[in-house]
Amino acid sequence: MATISATMVKELRDKTGAGMMDCKAALNETDGDMEAAVDWLRAKGLSKAAKKAGRVAAEGLIGLAEDGKEAALVEVNSETDFVARNQTFQEMVSAIAGAALNAKGDLGALAAASYGKTKATVADTVKEMIGSIGENMTLRRTAHLATGQGVVASYMHNQASPGLGKIGVIVALESTGDAEPLKTFGKQVAMHIAAANPQSVDTDSLDQAFVERERAVLTEQAKESGKPAEVIDKMVEGRLRKFYEEVVLLQQPFVHDPDTTVAKALEAVAKDAGAPVKITGFYRFALGEGIDRGESDFAAEVAAAASGT
Repeated sequence: MATISATMVKELRDKTGAGMMDCKAALNETDGDMEAAVDWLRAKGLSKAAKKAGRVAAEGLIGLAEDGKEAALVEVNSETDFVARNQTFQEMVSAIAGAALNAKGDLGALAAASYGKTKATVADTVKEMIGSIGENMTLRRTAHLATGQGVVASYMHNQASPGLGKIGVIVALESTGDAEPLKTFGKQVAMHIAAANPQSVDTDSLDQAFVERERAVLTEQAKESGKPAEVIDKMVEGRLRKFYEEVVLLQQPFVHDPDTTVAKALEAVAKDAGAPVKITGFYRFALGEGIDRGESDFAAEVAAAASGT
């Protein structure tokens, strides 16, 4: 039997786009014959991953994992919602979310992490899933939050199964107070973030380039009034305050009680907890946001399906 080297496995993987373990198996089955190994992978339907990699993957699932005072989110995309309902795909996303706790928000580290108790990496597993399910998939992003004192709360919207859905939120609340009211309030804030989509916790942490673009737009709009410069400046500042109420978490009307702001609700829970409470950060992942889905050619898709490409 031929000795199968790592270089041979890599060469076959580059040729076919199949997973590392599948390439090794193919070479073992064909006694190291590279061309025969390519044909073996084709026969098994495992050599199509590279071809599928060019197709837009904007469906899939957001995965969430929690462990005490930390939590992580991942987004794993597929081409269709049908795959997102596949149990094997769901199990993979759950396992990747679990690995994301150790990756601490580093996408490269997550891709290179071991998948469960196997020797395969997360990246290899995703590639192998492409071959077995027959759709392009991508490990798109990850985020992580932790707190030394307090809680990290979460919420998953449009949940497909526990810890999997279409919008995932994690939020960190720092406090030395009673954990129970913090957990309840944290869940409410996570739900608020899912619904209201704030851009930052407070005004100071807003992207200043983002603020200046908005200021420029508001200034041009105010100039159309024909009023004096000093009046225009006041108009712009007033509209900026309204803008902050729309995009800054602490200034938004609290979805659970629109008559108060998140900041006021935070003050109230601090009394229940018996200590000051600070929201130190949050992440909100909405499935497929920002992905350019492009223009599809339906006739071409039908033709490709008919030809098996």
